[in-house]
Amino acid sequence: MSTPTPPEPDSTSSSPAAPAIKQRSLLGSGLIVSAMTMISRVLGLIRDVVMATLLGAGGAADAFFVAFKIPNFLRRLFAEGAFNQAFIPVLAEYAQQKTKAEIQRLINAVAGCLGLALVGITSLALLAAPLLVWLFAPGFAQDPIKQALTVDLLRITFPYLLLISLTAFAGSILNTWGRFAIPAITPVLLNLSLIGSALFLTPLVGEAAEALAWGVLIAGMIQLAFQLPFLAQLGLLPWPRPQWRHEGVQRILRLMAPALFGVSVSQINLLLDTLLASFLTDGSVGWLYYADRLVELPLGVFGIAIATVILPSLSRQHASADREQFSRLLDWAVRMVLLIGLPAALALVYLAEPLLISLFQYGAMTAEDTAQSARALQAYALGLLAFMLIKVLAPGYFARQNTRTPVRIGIKAMIANMLFNLILIYPLAHVGLALATAASAFLNAGWLAAGLRKEGVLRWSRGWGRYALQLGAALGVLALVLYFATPATSVWLEWSLWERLGRLAWLIPLGGLSYAITLLLLGIRPRHLRPA
Repeated sequence: MSTPTPPEPDSTSSSPAAPAIKQRSLLGSGLIVSAMTMISRVLGLIRDVVMATLLGAGGAADAFFVAFKIPNFLRRLFAEGAFNQAFIPVLAEYAQQKTKAEIQRLINAVAGCLGLALVGITSLALLAAPLLVWLFAPGFAQDPIKQALTVDLLRITFPYLLLISLTAFAGSILNTWGRFAIPAITPVLLNLSLIGSALFLTPLVGEAAEALAWGVLIAGMIQLAFQLPFLAQLGLLPWPRPQWRHEGVQRILRLMAPALFGVSVSQINLLLDTLLASFLTDGSVGWLYYADRLVELPLGVFGIAIATVILPSLSRQHASADREQFSRLLDWAVRMVLLIGLPAALALVYLAEPLLISLFQYGAMTAEDTAQSARALQAYALGLLAFMLIKVLAPGYFARQNTRTPVRIGIKAMIANMLFNLILIYPLAHVGLALATAASAFLNAGWLAAGLRKEGVLRWSRGWGRYALQLGAALGVLALVLYFATPATSVWLEWSLWERLGRLAWLIPLGGLSYAITLLLLGIRPRHLRPA
């Protein structure tokens, strides 16, 4: 039986140029992505509650977290990091300047090359799973049982990298054409798969860690299948044809190489935390994991959402040589990050233990696990603003197809992170690792901003002094509200699940409302939050 040949695109057809997203719609697009991401993150918290109840923070939990973190790290590094930042600017340029046939050929060539590379990487990883575990968690070698379990779980979870990278490729196309909601809601399927696997597969396979590993693989298949019909609606469904010499593929590869260290430096730092934590006391990897999950909530809902909507727009502004609008978009993004990131960081620092007690301290999760994870969460929260700034500043380079500057900055930040790790790990153990990540993130964000300023790409608009005073006053009110409305830790420990969740259900909105009302009283209006 012959293989069906994909239709050759009509070379005379006109370009379906990505519809220009007007600047007044950027806020709306960001809100859509934030809403979809919020749904995903809430389900992610439910997922983590289930995982904490079944796994706790012991040896099996450490094994699963490392087996999941390895493909997940590579996903963020390659699919959502280097590849995404290299592919979207090139695709946006094609959408502005090329015909539909040329766009389709680019998509087909990239799909073929990416798929072929991922199949090769996955095959090698399955064979070299023991080596990967040793590289990513060398401390596990001290416990042969934990080491062997991690290897077995990694062989189940690693093909997720292949599936989710192709999903990210599809999502990049949808984002470039302004279809932000579909890629943003896709992670919900991962959380649903893990929750379902934990509850229903665990009795079948006997081990919660193994059930969760299968849940990761199932999620990858579902997520990829979910996005393909929407690409078909756009008439851009890929027919993979590896063409390494295609002009667009060559440009993407050139941009990818240095971009590996650009926007993904924070992920590399988190991985280094896991590596060093594998040498610490049992449970350290789990403590850092649960802390990181809570930091990821505001980072994903707001920081990544803003970065998602501005990268295609910045790429189009660069392609049309609108330097002034490019600068205004970056200025707006930094303002939005400060507006959301500062109160989120304050709340996480102050509510670290109540949040962890309410969400995770059930079943196998002990009070000591919660206390240790809370300390790590407070340290990570100190760097939340920097994590968010990196997400919105790095696109200022990638949209202009400049990946060399972020790579230099990324290397410096990683070196700083390792130095901070070595200095802080002995007196503070796992908390020192989290604190080192936060400190190096501020260096990274500062260097990115300084570089954009030096190149004349980032120019501050009028009113920054007034804006800073308004934010400072609102943060002061928020701190007072949290101080007087939050019970002592001992009270949280005595409460039932519903009492804990009930208090959080009105405490968090109360804090957010007090912050918002203060800003309104000080003169900030919704129209001020739109891009100029």
